[in-house]
Amino acid sequence: QVQLVESGGDSVQPGGSLRLSCKASGFAYSYYAIGWFRQAPGKERERVSCIRNRDDSTYYADSVKGRFTISRDNRKNTVYLQMNNLKPDDTAVYYCATEDECAGTGLHWGQGTQVTVVS
Repeated sequence: QVQLVESGGDSVQPGGSLRLSCKASGFAYSYYAIGWFRQAPGKERERVSCIRNRDDSTYYADSVKGRFTISRDNRKNTVYLQMNNLKPDDTAVYYCATEDECAGTGLHWGQGTQVTVVS
Protein backbone atom coordinates (compact mmCIF):
# COMPACT_ATOMS: atom_id res chain seq x y z
CA GLN A 1 0.00 0.00 0.00
CA VAL A 2 1.03 3.62 -0.42
CA GLN A 3 2.88 4.95 2.60
CA LEU A 4 4.17 8.48 3.14
CA VAL A 5 6.18 9.46 6.21
CA GLU A 6 6.99 13.08 6.98
CA SER A 7 9.84 14.23 9.18
CA GLY A 8 11.85 17.33 9.97
CA GLY A 9 9.30 19.40 11.84
CA ASP A 10 10.58 21.41 14.79
CA SER A 11 10.23 24.64 16.71
CA VAL A 12 12.25 27.56 15.32
CA GLN A 13 12.48 31.30 15.69
CA PRO A 14 11.20 33.69 13.03
CA GLY A 15 13.69 33.96 10.21
CA GLY A 16 14.91 30.43 10.76
CA SER A 17 14.95 27.49 8.36
CA LEU A 18 13.77 23.90 8.32
CA ARG A 19 13.83 21.10 5.79
CA LEU A 20 10.92 18.70 5.77
CA SER A 21 11.19 15.25 4.23
CA CYS A 22 8.49 13.01 2.79
CA LYS A 23 9.63 9.41 2.38
CA ALA A 24 7.47 7.34 0.05
CA SER A 25 7.09 3.58 -0.14
CA GLY A 26 4.69 0.92 -1.32
CA PHE A 27 4.06 2.26 -4.78
CA ALA A 28 5.80 3.21 -7.98
CA TYR A 29 7.29 6.43 -6.68
CA SER A 30 7.56 8.00 -10.11
CA TYR A 31 3.85 7.50 -10.79
CA TYR A 32 2.58 10.38 -8.64
CA ALA A 33 3.28 14.01 -8.08
CA ILE A 34 3.89 14.87 -4.44
CA GLY A 35 2.31 17.84 -2.73
CA TRP A 36 2.84 19.55 0.61
CA PHE A 37 -0.14 20.88 2.56
CA ARG A 38 -0.43 22.50 5.96
CA GLN A 39 -3.13 23.07 8.52
CA ALA A 40 -2.97 25.48 11.42
CA PRO A 41 -5.34 25.25 14.40
CA GLY A 42 -8.73 26.69 13.55
CA LYS A 43 -7.82 27.19 9.89
CA GLU A 44 -8.57 25.33 6.71
CA ARG A 45 -5.97 23.13 5.13
CA GLU A 46 -3.76 25.07 2.72
CA ARG A 47 -1.90 23.66 -0.24
CA VAL A 48 1.69 24.85 -0.03
CA SER A 49 3.64 23.28 -2.87
CA CYS A 50 3.77 20.43 -5.36
CA ILE A 51 6.32 18.80 -7.64
CA ARG A 52 5.28 16.86 -10.71
CA ASN A 53 6.64 13.42 -11.36
CA ARG A 54 6.98 13.75 -15.12
CA ASP A 55 9.03 16.89 -15.47
CA ASP A 56 9.78 18.17 -11.94
CA SER A 57 7.72 21.27 -12.57
CA THR A 58 6.64 22.94 -9.35
CA TYR A 59 3.80 24.89 -7.77
CA TYR A 60 3.97 27.25 -4.80
CA ALA A 61 1.28 29.08 -2.90
CA ASP A 62 1.72 32.84 -2.95
CA SER A 63 2.22 32.82 0.80
CA VAL A 64 5.44 30.80 0.50
CA LYS A 65 6.78 31.81 -2.90
CA GLY A 66 10.40 32.88 -2.69
CA ARG A 67 10.87 31.30 0.74
CA PHE A 68 10.08 27.60 0.23
CA THR A 69 11.66 25.22 -2.27
CA ILE A 70 10.38 21.76 -3.14
CA SER A 71 12.64 19.08 -4.60
CA ARG A 72 12.76 15.34 -5.00
CA ASP A 73 15.48 12.69 -4.78
CA ASN A 74 14.28 9.74 -6.82
CA ARG A 75 17.10 7.51 -5.59
CA LYS A 76 15.75 7.89 -2.05
CA ASN A 77 12.02 8.05 -2.92
CA THR A 78 11.95 11.28 -0.96
CA VAL A 79 10.53 14.75 -1.54
CA TYR A 80 11.90 17.69 0.43
CA LEU A 81 10.47 21.05 1.38
CA GLN A 82 13.17 23.56 2.23
CA MET A 83 11.63 26.38 4.24
CA ASN A 84 13.59 29.59 4.74
CA ASN A 85 12.77 32.88 6.43
CA LEU A 86 10.05 31.22 8.45
CA LYS A 87 7.28 33.36 9.90
CA PRO A 88 4.86 32.76 12.79
CA ASP A 89 2.09 32.34 10.18
CA ASP A 90 3.94 29.26 8.90
CA THR A 91 3.14 27.46 12.14
CA ALA A 92 1.08 24.38 11.25
CA VAL A 93 1.07 20.64 10.84
CA TYR A 94 2.62 19.90 7.47
CA TYR A 95 1.44 16.92 5.44
CA CYS A 96 2.68 15.42 2.22
CA ALA A 97 0.34 13.68 -0.16
CA THR A 98 0.37 12.03 -3.55
CA GLU A 99 -1.34 14.00 -6.28
CA ASP A 100 -2.33 13.35 -9.84
CA GLU A 101 -0.19 15.71 -11.90
CA CYS A 102 -0.28 18.41 -9.18
CA ALA A 103 -4.01 18.80 -9.74
CA GLY A 104 -4.47 20.00 -6.17
CA THR A 105 -6.21 17.06 -4.50
CA GLY A 106 -4.32 14.81 -2.13
CA LEU A 107 -4.85 11.11 -2.80
CA HIS A 108 -2.76 9.38 -0.13
CA TRP A 109 -1.62 11.20 3.00
CA GLY A 110 1.16 11.04 5.52
CA GLN A 111 0.65 11.50 9.25
CA GLY A 112 2.03 15.05 9.38
CA THR A 113 4.90 16.83 11.10
CA GLN A 114 4.58 19.88 13.36
CA VAL A 115 6.31 23.14 12.48
CA THR A 116 6.22 25.88 15.10
CA VAL A 117 7.65 29.34 14.50
CA VAL A 118 7.79 31.36 17.68
CA SER A 119 10.06 33.96 19.24
